[in-house]
Amino acid sequence: MSVTPFVSSLGGGRSETDDDQVRLYYSRKTGDILQKYGPGPRVHFHVGLFTDDPTPPVTVSQRALQLRLADAQERIVEHAARSWNAYEAPPGRVLDIGCGLGGAALYWAQEHGASVTGLTVAAEHVPIIRRFARQAGVGAKVEAVRGNVHDLDATRVYDAAYANESSGYTDRARLFEVVAKALKPGGWFGIQEHFVCRPEWRDFVDGYYRTRLGTREEYLEAAEAAGFELEQDEDVTDAVAEFWVQSMAWNTAELDRLLTGGRGGAWTRERLGESTIAHSKLFRLWRDHALETRLLRFRIGGR
Repeated sequence: MSVTPFVSSLGGGRSETDDDQVRLYYSRKTGDILQKYGPGPRVHFHVGLFTDDPTPPVTVSQRALQLRLADAQERIVEHAARSWNAYEAPPGRVLDIGCGLGGAALYWAQEHGASVTGLTVAAEHVPIIRRFARQAGVGAKVEAVRGNVHDLDATRVYDAAYANESSGYTDRARLFEVVAKALKPGGWFGIQEHFVCRPEWRDFVDGYYRTRLGTREEYLEAAEAAGFELEQDEDVTDAVAEFWVQSMAWNTAELDRLLTGGRGGAWTRERLGESTIAHSKLFRLWRDHALETRLLRFRIGGR
């Protein structure tokens, strides 16, 4: 499988400095992600869905917390795919925008037989994704490419595109333009993202994740301008708020381990403290719907 070459220009609304900061952020996060959400091969870095047990206990082992977080992350990916009719009509070729360490890319290849191009801005992630794909038996179906979606130059290549908490790093107008061109007629674009409802909290979240979150209305306007129609819009905020509680519990368990002489691991005490405080704020923001997590599906050029 090969990917269409990139062009060199950046989309409007972001600068080289912005993109360098995002690349550095994800490069530095690699070890943290693998330790907390690994070991793989399907490793995710996004919120998860808590539906069967909305408030599971946190007085359990650190390993149990880690498995619970990973299960919740898998659950939201599977839920989105089912809602978007991927089981009945699986897409043949998928573009995974901002694929991280490849968890969702491997999901689409393993569960739906798709050939997936995963874009990541972090060069360090490419060999990791390739190794995980081989371990999962889908090395021939998953192609990891270092690249910025703003620069993608592909025409009618993909049946579907997918952006799981990565669209917040993009210029939305440019994102929808590029994806509209890359999709085959009738192709769909699925997005899992957080949307700003109370602007006074935007700077905190953007600063913590080096992102630039937008409003639902901003996305709808950019999508319409690029020729997309919104087909589905599901609010999963309440079902993902618990993720922050479980994440805090894992952090404190890891901090306890380090304080009692535990060795190894990518996290430092300082980072664990910062993350735990931030996640306590994030839980309150999600609980109060100051930000909302939504699953959106757009379609280009009719059904």
